[in-house]
Amino acid sequence: MSTVQKLSLALIGTAVVCMSANPAGAVSLTQGGSTPVPGEGQYTNIQGATTINFNSGTATDPNGFVTYSATNGIVQGSVDSQYAAPFNDTSKYLTVAPQGAQANGQDIPGNTGNETITFAKAVDYFGFYWGSIDTYNIVDVYSGGNLLKTFSGADVPNAPANGEQSGNANNVYVNLLANTSIGETFDKVVLRTTGIAFETDNHSYRLASVPEPTATLGLLAFGVMSAGSFVKRKLKSV
Repeated sequence: MSTVQKLSLALIGTAVVCMSANPAGAVSLTQGGSTPVPGEGQYTNIQGATTINFNSGTATDPNGFVTYSATNGIVQGSVDSQYAAPFNDTSKYLTVAPQGAQANGQDIPGNTGNETITFAKAVDYFGFYWGSIDTYNIVDVYSGGNLLKTFSGADVPNAPANGEQSGNANNVYVNLLANTSIGETFDKVVLRTTGIAFETDNHSYRLASVPEPTATLGLLAFGVMSAGSFVKRKLKSV
């Protein structure tokens, strides 16, 4: 086998390793939703997204791609020291409280400590209306069991994250966006909290578009061929 052939095979192996070993984990969090819907708060403004608004009293995805780990946290209205409805939202929504949290000897709704949202297919977007944002509200984003990114209430742009229940500054729609330019996706989001409580509504997601395998292989082959040509030129010059 010639030196050029050996180098070409090495380049192919390196390219494959790089493609599999660098998921990038560049999920970003941005702020921005629709004009508030009377009684329901803000919805997503991302095109092509599907929304779960909990108005039926269940966490049911109309397309069947999303599973929620617990549904005992679907509530309506506000109860002091238990949960507070997002600003201008009188509809049903989802609340998460610390595991085992109680008030007056009774379990607080959503006291599972976290809500795991699992997608049957990879998505490149997930958003939700986040009410009375607190620094102890945490969002974890996963892909294939690997943690890509963790956000807290302190990461929401321009939000004081002080638990304020009224006004638009601390009740906002947030968007979790994968870096689609590098083919990044995710398949699980975990909402968790160490304090009372983490209230959200109008969850939305968008299935990721899958690039054609031939296109990906074509780009890889082009890169290897270009690298091989470069190696040949270097060898000739030597």
